[in-house]
Amino acid sequence: MTFHIVTLFPDSFDSYFKTSIIGRAIADKKISVKFYNPRDFSKDARHRVDQKPYGGGPGMVIEALPVVKAIEKAKGKKKKVKIYWLTPSGEQFTNAIAKADTEKYKDIIFVCGRYEGIDARVKEVFDVEEISVGPFVVTGGELPTMIMIDTMSRQIPGVLGDIDSVEENRNAHPDSYTRPEVFMYKKKKYSVPEVLVSGHHGEIEKWRKGDK
Repeated sequence: MTFHIVTLFPDSFDSYFKTSIIGRAIADKKISVKFYNPRDFSKDARHRVDQKPYGGGPGMVIEALPVVKAIEKAKGKKKKVKIYWLTPSGEQFTNAIAKADTEKYKDIIFVCGRYEGIDARVKEVFDVEEISVGPFVVTGGELPTMIMIDTMSRQIPGVLGDIDSVEENRNAHPDSYTRPEVFMYKKKKYSVPEVLVSGHHGEIEKWRKGDK
């Protein structure tokens, strides 16, 4: 599966995509990530892509044409591509969406805004789906894109090694414990729940399901 990212700051993904599960998934070619910087499609001598907004107001807006060309490059001649437009006002992203997308698409494009956003006319050129990772605003679309790619990648067979490692596919209690069974901190004992060391598999399964 290939994730295509339209962003002014591709370097911001380096530390996350080069480590842990996502880093291994890329190295093992379970997924691939490609970047498209609108600056590379600007005719400005300094590769500038932002302008003052029509109607006034603070900040700058990213021009439409460089973003259109970046998306066009990412899309290529592929006929079945999902294009996500990251915005706080979009549909709430969920595990269900992640699972459906990984089953339906091989190529997903993420359009990351910055500053006061991207010229909305880009949405007239392409069929995009506006999406949000939560009821809050962040500096740009890069962090939400990382969240979405992480969530989607976990749904791809082989990325986690064992598909049963996907929490939503199994009965998973929100808490987990490991050795030692008891540890001391500031003269107080902290113990693993008795049920987990009881050896009673039926009761342990109830605990995992959250049954009382």
